[in-house]
Amino acid sequence: MKTMTCSQLGGACEETFQAATFDEMGELSKAHAMEMMQKQEPAHLGAMQKMGELMQDPAAMQAWFDGKRAEFDALPED
Repeated sequence: MKTMTCSQLGGACEETFQAATFDEMGELSKAHAMEMMQKQEPAHLGAMQKMGELMQDPAAMQAWFDGKRAEFDALPED
């Protein structure tokens, strides 16, 4: 298992997520983002807006995604 924070994954807080794979980590982060969106939490809404803008450029989005995967891969096991 590895641990990353919401902010490490492009979010707006220091809530931690633990997962065995990067794909699992992404699912945890996505579920958290959806919860924050439902709560209309301002900082997270801003982070989601930035992510939405990044998604408009597929190459930039892929580079961001690849960087986060590399960051996950480089983390030590918990």
